[in-house]
Amino acid sequence: MSGAGDTASMAMAALPVFRQNQILTILKERGQATVIELVEHFRVSRDTIRRDLDLLEQRGLLIRTHGGAVHNDQLVRVDSTLIRRMDEHVDAKRRIGEAAAQLITDGETLILNGGSTTCAVAAALGERRNLTVITNNLRLPPATPEAAVRSIHILGGTYWDVSQVTIGTVGFASVAGISADTAVVGVTAISAAGLSMGRLEEATETSSMIDIARRTIVVADHSKFNRTAFARVGAFDRIDILVTDAPPPDAMRQVLDAAGVALVVCGG
Repeated sequence: MSGAGDTASMAMAALPVFRQNQILTILKERGQATVIELVEHFRVSRDTIRRDLDLLEQRGLLIRTHGGAVHNDQLVRVDSTLIRRMDEHVDAKRRIGEAAAQLITDGETLILNGGSTTCAVAAALGERRNLTVITNNLRLPPATPEAAVRSIHILGGTYWDVSQVTIGTVGFASVAGISADTAVVGVTAISAAGLSMGRLEEATETSSMIDIARRTIVVADHSKFNRTAFARVGAFDRIDILVTDAPPPDAMRQVLDAAGVALVVCGG
């Protein structure tokens, strides 16, 4: 017959398994978590959490990141081709494009990055006039109503056929004379940690666009929520407005509110 000491020992032995299962539950709900967050949640040491994360990664249940981890299901590994993205969430992107276009005023200089949602924004600019458009998105010029624009400037660089964008070998933000009133950017993924994209070069280019604009509008449908892509663009304090088609998860909404980001939700 087992005594109280044996029962306590069994409970102690089960604790790591229970904690690791709870870590997976947290990652599934939030998409990702930092070591510090998990330390505070479980009231254990950083070394303990790191060992848990290492073990779970070895079992293929999560992916370690700098300072934390993401759940396997939430990791965006490879950016999809633009043609495929153009066919996904078409109605949501149209509504997002129309809502974002209402935030633009006549005479602005806009800078837009690659992606299907920014093309939807450009297509919805029919009521605007005298816009100057700067972009690396080669699908965007034919999508933009002629009456809306004064001029369209294409950023040079290497052509990427998978995304139909140009990526410059030298950051354009440092070039004298380039500035914009508004950056309208699409991203691959959004989580409580901020914005990310599938390719490092596109993330760097998008970050530079944000740097040279007075305000930044991020356009993204709900499928991007609670996901983390390979390359980080920045935290929410770098953007001004998020235009989307559904309310974001509570954890993300709290971070958006704390960063002072205005939320525009254009539901169906």
